[in-house]
Amino acid sequence: MAAPRSDTRGIVAAPELFARVRFRRREPAEPLRPYVEHYWLIDWDLTEPFASHVVPHPCVNIVFQRYEGTGDFGEVAGIGLELFTQKLEGRGRVCGIQFRPGGFRPFLADRPVSDLTGRRLPLPEVLPGFRAAPSAVLGPEAQDARVAALDDFLLTLGPAPDPRAERAMALADRVREDRSIRRVDELADTVGMSVRSVQRLFAAYVGVSPKWVILRYRVHEALERAGTGAPPDWAALAAELGYSDQAHLVRDFTARVGVPPTAYAQARTGPPR
Repeated sequence: MAAPRSDTRGIVAAPELFARVRFRRREPAEPLRPYVEHYWLIDWDLTEPFASHVVPHPCVNIVFQRYEGTGDFGEVAGIGLELFTQKLEGRGRVCGIQFRPGGFRPFLADRPVSDLTGRRLPLPEVLPGFRAAPSAVLGPEAQDARVAALDDFLLTLGPAPDPRAERAMALADRVREDRSIRRVDELADTVGMSVRSVQRLFAAYVGVSPKWVILRYRVHEALERAGTGAPPDWAALAAELGYSDQAHLVRDFTARVGVPPTAYAQARTGPPR
């Protein structure tokens, strides 16, 4: 990984969010890069409340959080199945670790990642052998110091090398990068595995099915296209992403984002002239 990605995939109404918060992505230490997509840091100081919305990635996150009026705390966020909404108000800070799909399993020992899916659990409940002090991560004002604290936290956990985790991460990367893979059998064929073996691997190491990952990356791509520049040709985009027709894209997008793609695109760019 040369640098954290700069796209806004998964973030609903990204410009509105970035106008209100300070958002950065940072690389982890070199030994952690096989497992971690990036760190993400958010600070805000708002005069009016704002609700942020995210269509979750197929990734586990560890999140250290500070909200006005509450104590610092850390939790493990399994893959979210629904649109995630967080109300931000007053002053606050979040420092997050986004693992690569499959990258959290080496930190989890023998527990399948699917046990975490759709759940947000206190750190000690998921990693009972470690007692983290969230203030060590959230306290420093300098972002470099926060990144160093996140590095120290993960390196202390000492992930165990796992060839099956490496395979799961490689397959998830293939889904994200290769738009020609539209079905699970096509993914299985690329590595000479059976469909059932791929499904078991994803359940244990990623936390959701390979079909779910394929569909989620389709929605992320459509969300990104709808929020930047001129509205796309929806029928052409549906075909490009492997939908049987435009109606299927509209239905999938609406179910995950909460509004139809045309309405979302119009809200981002204004009415046509």
